[in-house]
Amino acid sequence: MSIASRLHSAGKKVTSVVAATAVTATLMVVGAGTAEAANRDWLRPDATGTCEWDASGHGVQRCDVWSPAMNRTIPVLVQPSQRGGDAGFYLLDGMRADPHQTGWTMYSDAPATYEDSNINLIMPIGGAGTFYSDWIAPGNLSSSDPQVIKWETFLTAELPGYLQQHFGVNPHRNSIAGLSMGGTAALNIAARHPEMYQQAMSFSGYLTTTAPGMQTMMRIALLETGSLNLNSMYGALISPRRFENDPYWNMEGLRGKDIYISAATGMWSGGDWNIPLWDRIVGWGLEWVARNTTVAWELKARAIGLNPAVDYPPTGVHNWGIWNDQMHKTKGRVLDVMNAW
Repeated sequence: MSIASRLHSAGKKVTSVVAATAVTATLMVVGAGTAEAANRDWLRPDATGTCEWDASGHGVQRCDVWSPAMNRTIPVLVQPSQRGGDAGFYLLDGMRADPHQTGWTMYSDAPATYEDSNINLIMPIGGAGTFYSDWIAPGNLSSSDPQVIKWETFLTAELPGYLQQHFGVNPHRNSIAGLSMGGTAALNIAARHPEMYQQAMSFSGYLTTTAPGMQTMMRIALLETGSLNLNSMYGALISPRRFENDPYWNMEGLRGKDIYISAATGMWSGGDWNIPLWDRIVGWGLEWVARNTTVAWELKARAIGLNPAVDYPPTGVHNWGIWNDQMHKTKGRVLDVMNAW
């Protein structure tokens, strides 16, 4: 064979190798993109068989997750990350959490807001009046059907394993936020389980629950919410558990975390005028309490060396209007801290 022929043959082989490599690389990129895009396209298994598509849309799945601690399934809404990211963002409801759906889809547009984000949105359903804590006794007085309440165990020891297995959520890469009662719980849970959370946020939360008058207010709220007994949550009035579940006395575990707290004044403005008068009056009172307890929490936090970000709007009642504003306002913060753009 001549030198020219050999060079021509070698050139054809090199070209073939380059072409094959290019095709393989292209298929790998396309395949990866397809896999990422498909992260929201299929239903995961759950305790009853398979999750269901939730009516809220935006790729949200409704999954029944078994809780050994509460001996029942807990419905949880999950919007998988857009591109396979492993960070989780927990959103907790308030005192009147609905047993069938979360307020974050009924009164908020959280799934649409985070639809383009590479973070797993996690929205537990239920928990009205429970402060998402572990109660020491059944919440009701029924001896035949006692209401076992172990929400903290579910959120920190049971749900994370399910999410890791079926949605790829890293148990140690999470943000948690809540409104009102859920804001109290978000700071408590993050402080007690610092290995799980990089960020904790409270929107109109009650952050000094053992302050004078707060236990009475909570007792009335729990009775009104579901005939729940405050003593079943924490025990006697002087029980140390009351202080262990007060964010004001439970903040050391938040060192090194990104903390964001907010509360308005309760003064009416804008869309508040569309709310029924009685709801506006109640909303003013509740937000006024949230504001004062949040400011007290901030002062102590700064005194011990924490550096929370704060937002104190001059107007707004205890209602979804200000909570939606905070959810939108903090989106960039969440995605920055969790590296989930």
